[in-house]
Amino acid sequence: EGLQRVRALAQEGLRVVAVASRQRADGASAAQTLSPADETDLVFEGLCAFADPAKPTAAAAIARLSAAGVRLKILSGDDPVVVQRLAQQVGLRAERVLTGADVAALTDDALAVQVQAVDIYGRLAPDQKARIVRALKSRGAVAGFLGDGINDAPALKVADIGLSVEGASGVAQAAADMILLASDLEVVADGVEEGRRTFVNILKYVRMGASSNFGNMLSMAVASLFLPFLPMLPTQILLNNLLYDFSEIGIPLDKVPTAAIAQPQVWDMRGLLRFAGVMGPLSSLFDLATFGGLLWLFRATPEEFRTLWFMESMATQILVIFIIRTRAVPWRDRPHSALVGSSLVALLVAMALPFTPLGAWFGFATPPTAMLTGVGALVLVYLACAQWLKAQALAGGRGPVAPAA
Repeated sequence: EGLQRVRALAQEGLRVVAVASRQRADGASAAQTLSPADETDLVFEGLCAFADPAKPTAAAAIARLSAAGVRLKILSGDDPVVVQRLAQQVGLRAERVLTGADVAALTDDALAVQVQAVDIYGRLAPDQKARIVRALKSRGAVAGFLGDGINDAPALKVADIGLSVEGASGVAQAAADMILLASDLEVVADGVEEGRRTFVNILKYVRMGASSNFGNMLSMAVASLFLPFLPMLPTQILLNNLLYDFSEIGIPLDKVPTAAIAQPQVWDMRGLLRFAGVMGPLSSLFDLATFGGLLWLFRATPEEFRTLWFMESMATQILVIFIIRTRAVPWRDRPHSALVGSSLVALLVAMALPFTPLGAWFGFATPPTAMLTGVGALVLVYLACAQWLKAQALAGGRGPVAPAA
C-alpha cells in the first residue's frame, strides 16, 4: 500500500521521502554515530512530498526551440515517473521512458538507435548521462547539455556545448562552456535565435568580402598585363578598402527574416567558393569593360582612368551589398537602416571626393561628364547582372542569405 501511495504521488509530479523512527537505547548520547545497522525496527511515520514544478516559461521555450529544429531530451537521476510527469507538463514526448537500468543493458549501437526515439530518461547515473550524449553525437547530432549539479559534469564535458547556470555547483560551472545568468530555457531559445542571426550576418560579410576581393585582385592582375601605368595608386587602394569596410559596418545589425533562422546554419566552404567564383569574375568583367572604354573610347589620361575606376569600383562594391545580402529582390527584403546609412555615406564620400580640393591630394582628377555617364551606365548593367546571376551563385548552397518570402 505504501509503494502504491508513493507511485501515485510520483505520478502527480511530487518527489517523495519516507520518514521512519525508532526508540533510542537507554543511555545513548546525542552524539552517537549512526550506521546502516541502526536502520532496523523502524516505525513508519509518513511521507513527505515535495513539489518542483516546471517554470511557467518552460513550455513556451521548448516550443520555440522545437520550431527552430532543436530537439530537447530530459536526462535525470530522479524517479522516472516524476520525470515523465514533468515532461508531459512542458509538452515533450513522454510515451516512453528509459531508466538507468535500461541504458545499462544496451550496447552502444543499440543506445544510439534508442536515443533517436526516446526523449525521457530517469534514474540515470552520471556516466550514463555522458553515454547518452555520446550516442547522440555518434549519429551526427550537435549535442548541447544543460546541467547544474556535480552529477552533470561528465555530460557537460562530452557535449559539444556545455551549459550551466549562475549558482550551479562549482564542478558543473568548471565543466561547462557557457554559464547562463538566468536559469531559464527562454535564455537558451533567445541565444539560439541570436546566434543564428549573427551567423547569417557574418556569412553575408564573408561572401561580400570574398567575392569583392577576388574580383579586385583579378582585375588588377589583368590590368597589369597591358596598362602602361598603375591602374590605381596605393593611397587610392587604401582609401577604397577603408570606405568599403565602413560601408559594411551596419551588417551586424542587418535584418534577418524568420525563415533564414528556422533551421541550423552550417559553414559551407564549397558554396562560398562557388559564390566568389561567380560574382568575383562578374565584377572583373565589368572592370575590364571600364578599362577598355576609358582607354580606347574616351582616351582617358592616367589620372582620369584612376579616378573613374575608383568611382566605378566603389559604386559596384557598395551597391551590390544590397543585392548579395538577400535571395529576394532588394526592395522586397529591405536592409536595416544602419546598413543603409553606412553604405550610402561611404558611397557619397567616394563619389564626391574627386570633385573636392582633397581629391587632388589622393591623385584624383575631375572626370568629364561623358566619362561619368558611360561608367554610370556600366554600373547599372552590372547590378542587373548581379541580381540575375546570384541565384546561380547560390544554387545548392545552404546559407547565410535569407530566402525569398
